[in-house]
Amino acid sequence: MTDQSIVPVECVALANDLADLARPIIKAHFRTGTAISDKADASPVTAADRAAEVAMRTAINEAFPDHGILGEEFGHENTDADYVWVLDPIDGTKAFVTGKPLFGTLIALCHQGRPILGLIDQAILDERWLGAVGRRTTLNGADISTRAATLNDAWLYATSPDMFEGADAEAFARLGKAVKHTLYGADCYAYGLLAAGHTDMVCEASLKPYDYCAHVPIIEGAGGCMTDWSGAALSIASDGRVLAAGDGATHAAALRILQAS
Repeated sequence: MTDQSIVPVECVALANDLADLARPIIKAHFRTGTAISDKADASPVTAADRAAEVAMRTAINEAFPDHGILGEEFGHENTDADYVWVLDPIDGTKAFVTGKPLFGTLIALCHQGRPILGLIDQAILDERWLGAVGRRTTLNGADISTRAATLNDAWLYATSPDMFEGADAEAFARLGKAVKHTLYGADCYAYGLLAAGHTDMVCEASLKPYDYCAHVPIIEGAGGCMTDWSGAALSIASDGRVLAAGDGATHAAALRILQAS
């Protein structure tokens, strides 16, 4: 890991600016009984989600009009561009609407489909993770690192057991039996805990690009590994099954279990 990032400094600055725009909008709606709507897939959405994404999209278009944007609430624009911003204004909306401060704003920048910059912002706890290719991941400006654990001593996170179906559910069950503890319900916050060395693994399925792209540079920049379930590098076109671990050996051992028939 070097201190020289290949990510343009203007893009790193913009990622922080986007999080700064989203924060007050999200805080203004948290635990206020804000109205909740259901999207076509029955997932919840609030005025905070929509307003935060509008603010971020506007800022991106002003700063880099030639960049693309893929956002959870308002879809895609110019996504065949070399640089595409991937936004989830509130990852963990169910946590948000029930007053649990484990949601986060996810901001990623992909270059030719690969995540090169990622940010997790937790507005209520005032925590911000930033990762970029070629630089050490930080939490509130301080360098952080993952921890190493053997598989049988590992603590595993997933947002919900409901995200696994069929063969994926069987694979995750095998992994759960191989680790020390399995926990649920932290959404994007689990990836921040992993990057900071507080837990060991996150395994999930049924994700969209805006759910995982931001995490890749954060985990890798802290010394960890994050791939799809086949071990391939994640991209904006990946199938939504991800595995993140604090070190390469644990990641490899978990992959073998996921891939066993």
